[in-house]
Parts: sequence; C-alpha cells; structure tokens
Amino acid sequence: MEKYKTRNEVPDKYKWDLTPLYKDIDAWNKDYEALKEEINVLGKYQNHLLDNANTLYEFISTYYAIDRKLEKVYYYAHLNYDAETTNSQYQELSGKVDLLFRDIGVITAFVEPELLKSDYSKIEEFYKENPSLKEYHRYFEEIYRYKEHILSLKEETLLSKLSDSLGAPSEIYEKLTDSDLTFGNIIDEEGKEVELTDSNYSIYIRSKDRNVRRAAFKEMYKAYKGILNTLASTYYNNAKVEAVSAELRNYPSALEASLYADKVSKDIYNNLIDTVSKNLDSLFEYYNLKKDVLGLDEMHLYDVYADMDTSKTKEYAFEEARDIVLEAIKPLGDKYVNDAKKAFTEGWIDVCATKGKRGGAYSSGGYDTYPYMLLNFEGNLNDVSTIIHELGHSMHSYYSKNNNTYQEYNYSIFVAEVASITNELLLYKYLLDNSEDKATKLHILNGLMDLFKGTLYRQTMFAEFERDTHELVEKDEILTPDLLCENYYKLNQKYFGKDVVVDEEIKYEWERIPHFYYNFYVYKYATSLCAATYIATNIYNGNKDIRDKYLKFLSLGGSMDPIDELKVAGVDMTDPKVIESAIGMFSDTIKEYKKVM
Repeated sequence: MEKYKTRNEVPDKYKWDLTPLYKDIDAWNKDYEALKEEINVLGKYQNHLLDNANTLYEFISTYYAIDRKLEKVYYYAHLNYDAETTNSQYQELSGKVDLLFRDIGVITAFVEPELLKSDYSKIEEFYKENPSLKEYHRYFEEIYRYKEHILSLKEETLLSKLSDSLGAPSEIYEKLTDSDLTFGNIIDEEGKEVELTDSNYSIYIRSKDRNVRRAAFKEMYKAYKGILNTLASTYYNNAKVEAVSAELRNYPSALEASLYADKVSKDIYNNLIDTVSKNLDSLFEYYNLKKDVLGLDEMHLYDVYADMDTSKTKEYAFEEARDIVLEAIKPLGDKYVNDAKKAFTEGWIDVCATKGKRGGAYSSGGYDTYPYMLLNFEGNLNDVSTIIHELGHSMHSYYSKNNNTYQEYNYSIFVAEVASITNELLLYKYLLDNSEDKATKLHILNGLMDLFKGTLYRQTMFAEFERDTHELVEKDEILTPDLLCENYYKLNQKYFGKDVVVDEEIKYEWERIPHFYYNFYVYKYATSLCAATYIATNIYNGNKDIRDKYLKFLSLGGSMDPIDELKVAGVDMTDPKVIESAIGMFSDTIKEYKKVM
C-alpha cells in the first residue's frame, strides 16, 4: 500500500464520503444552530410528563426526533475530527457537539425521576389511551426495570456530588500508571541501552532474544513491585466502592449489579469460568508447542509472548485485501456479500494512515449515516483481518438500522463483538483453505492461536480474579497486597500448568490491568469469542439453519435483550457446549499448526 503523509495526498477513493451526512460545514452549522433552540422545548414538559398519554407521547416523540438530529450532527463532527485531529475547524465542531450533549442532559434530567414517581402500570394505562406510545415500550421498560435500584432524590443527589470522589481510585490508578510510573533501562537486541516504557514493553517481551525478554519482564514487574502498596489500596477501595454501591442500590453483589444492564445472569459468568477451568489441557498443549518451536529447555512466563512466527508474509494492496474479504464472507450468502460490497463502493471506508489521523480502527455511524469504518491500512495480513473485523461491525449496524425504528436500532455491547469475530474466523478459514504457502499458513494459524490464548483464556483468568477478589470484599475481607499477589499467582499457576515456570514476578501483573477498574467488563471479550466460534463453526460445516438464524440476529438491533438475541442466532450462553466449541477450535488449530509445521 502506498504511503501518504497528509490527507490531501490521499486519493478520494481511499477516503470515506461524509456528504450524505452534510454537504459542507455550513449545512452542519444550520442544523447545529437549530438544535440549540429545539432542545429547550423539552424543558416545558417538566412536571407534566404524566398529565396524560398524549402529553407523554408528544414528549417522547419530540425527544427522539431531537436525539436523532443530534446523532447526525455528532457523527459528522466526530468522523471529520478523527480523520484530521489537528484541524482546528473540526476540533471546534467536536467541542460544540459536546456542549449540546451537556445541555440536553441538563434539560432532560427531570425525566426519569418524574416517571418513577409512578409505577409502570401507569404507562400501561397510557398505552391503551394512545397506542402509539407502545413504539417506545423498551425505553419505558428499561427505566422502570431500574426502579427498585433508584434511590431517593436526596440520596441520588448526594451520590452524584460524591461521584468524583467515588471514582478517585480509578483516577489515581490512571495518573500513577500513565504519568508517574517509570521503568528501568534494558539492553536491546542490538546491544544498546534503551529505556523501558509501558508502550515498548509489548515489543521487547516478544523479542527473539531471550535475554531481552527476560530483562523487560523483570524490569517491568520490579517497577510495579515498587508501587504495590499504593495499587493494592486503589484496587481494594475501588472494589469497596462497587460493593457498597451495589448494596445501596439493592443488588445482591457488585457482579450482579454490573451484569444487570445486559440482563446477563451470574450463571453465564460462572459458566464461562467453570467450563474453561475444566478444559485447560489445550492451553497447556499450546505452551508445550511453543516451547518446542522456540527450542527451549523450559518455558518461562517471559517466553509466552515470543513470536513463534518469524517468517515474512506477503504485502497486500487494498484492492487485493478487499477481494479476499469478499470471498471470505461468501458462506454468509449472496445478499450479505452484495450488501457488504457497498462498503467499498459507497464511501464507507477511510483507508490510509496519514499525519494527524486517529490511530487504530473502528466502525462508527448512526441511524441516518453509513456505518463508517476507520482504518490505518498498511498492507499486512493483520490489516486484512482488521478490514473484515470492522466490516462485521458495520454490517451488524447496517442491518440493525434497516430493520428497526430509531429507538430500537442500537445493539448492546454484550453482542457487539460477535459479528466482527465471526467475520475474522471466516477469513482465517478461507485463507487456510486457499493458501499453498507454508509461511502464510503458519502465520494465520499462529494468529488464530494467539486470539484464543489472549481472548478466551487470559480474559477468563482476569474474570476469575475479579470475581473472587470482589467476593472477598463482600465478605468483609481486607484485600492486602500479599493476598492480592497470592491469589493472582495461584491463578497463573492454574492457567499455565506444571510445564511452564511461573516466575515469581508475575504476581504483580494484576497491577498492570486497567480493565480491573471497568467493573466486570473483561468476560465480554471471552463470551463474544465463544459465541462467534460456535456460529462460525456451524457455518463452516454448511449448517444453513444456523447461518440463517445468525443473519436474523444481525437484524435485531436493540429490539430484544442481548441474551435472547443470541438465542435467535442459535447460541445459548448458559450451555457449556458454546464455550467448548471455542476450546475445540483452539485445539484443532494447534493440531493443524503441528501438521503444517
């Protein structure tokens, strides 16, 4: 892929087309100025929402109409800014939109407290008086579902005023680890002394030179050992905040409070941990394979991330990558493929890395926009995988908005990664079936093994640590530095097995994981991979019933609860066989790697 320094150098065919949103900034400003006035209209409904069914309908339909316009204004500003973050005009647009969100939040702060003065039976009466109100039934159901967990106005106000203080453990953690924590120097592969940082650690821990890996590992955790007492305190206090907040809001536990939004049961969380724990043999087999490939007498934790795959794979032009992606998704049927082609012909994608462009990749868009994709395509195989991953998100969004009303098109984060990972697995399958090149096959298989090792096993280990430490807090146990380190060390022994040397320094690794301050988030990575594997495996094997159910799932948006949406796709997250399907694919990948090698 040709490299471009600035956005002006990039041909239009490699840029997304935002003109369907607004022709230009003047058109955007017209809507922005109108919205500044329109949002004030919502304030007149304060103290009148429950006057009668027609008034409530008038408010909710006006609110969603304004919200829809606001979404369109937001995406135009946000997408332009991400493409050119140094552009002062786009910085201004983003700032203006932030102010609009703030203002509408203030103006509509009365809505939930006012509705919750009554029971849901009141809304059900209004449905009879004005049947059009039922178009918004999921909105009302969600508000009233939380009623038993909403405190009095005085209590909610107090908690709101304390929000900054209650979030202090997380903020202190971020400040300390992002800004204040420093690491020592190490000798790199070229014999030069270099400063170790949190960002370059991922490079050195993968080094082909074992001395570099060992030095990086030991220096990293030496630094974290030095701030152990502080981070033990932030973790413990964060866990206490979550436990007390759950108790105040009448949840049985912090875990169940976090699962409540997605209507996910504790059984699903525990099923993931229990099923993975009973099936660790494939993971141990993977580490033994890695030890053999690296030619090691014994495998240490600083060897875990060393690259087994050191061969150079081919580079891809974007058009070649596009064609591979469209071939890989053919098992999903002609309609899916033809709809996906629109991403490449209608200007959904911003392809090239340029100065000032946001890094990484994403899919982003609203009800009245394309499901846009930001890439930073360089031409390697990982970039091809990124295209198909983000295309999975975009197709999910495309079908969701085309089959649902505005108020029900947004799907839950719990199911968001299923479509993207399913696409990735289809790509791996296609490439393995259609490549005669040994180096490419080993590269693909290595990437697939890394996906399962990092997402299924590692995230499940994190989920187990988080669950167990929070349970200790809820039993009034004190999370001392020694207790946290001991628990984490034992988990590493469990997940790495007897054939890997579990170095003592790893007991400090929990300090490095920012997701432990995200309130039981990590398990979603693993459950999404398992659901996607179950779907992709069935599609591989020609199961048209599962394929058709999966396509139906993609069209559901937010019209159902996420667990029920997965059931439409044929996936029951309470069934261990869904987790076992991912473990089975991991095991098969290991066997295939050995065969090709």
